[in-house]
Amino acid sequence: MNFRVTNEPIAEHMYPGQIIAYKVSPVAGLPLRWVTEITHVEEKKYFVDEQRQGPYKMWHHEHHIEAAPGGVLMQDIVSYALPLGPLGTLAHSLFVRRQLDEIFDFRHRAIEQQFGKIKQP
Repeated sequence: MNFRVTNEPIAEHMYPGQIIAYKVSPVAGLPLRWVTEITHVEEKKYFVDEQRQGPYKMWHHEHHIEAAPGGVLMQDIVSYALPLGPLGTLAHSLFVRRQLDEIFDFRHRAIEQQFGKIKQP
């Protein structure tokens, strides 16, 4: 989706009320503006971002973080809805779900590279 943060520099620490603007290209390479707000933060435990403007009718994303043997465990809870009724439902089945899976797979690999692979007991 060609995520690109457009309101750099990003603050060193996240805080409630922080606005992050992106350019994304979810459909046929057409750029869209996506704006999220960090609404909740508990350092080293969790944070929440919610869409204020963008491709979704609603987007609420919780990031839960905890130390784990040999790494960091991040659990995502994502609630979202697409616009356009039946067309949004069709878009979800054709490409949106796959795009989201790819985004979270990429992030999983990036976190593993940065913090290490969790050792299984």
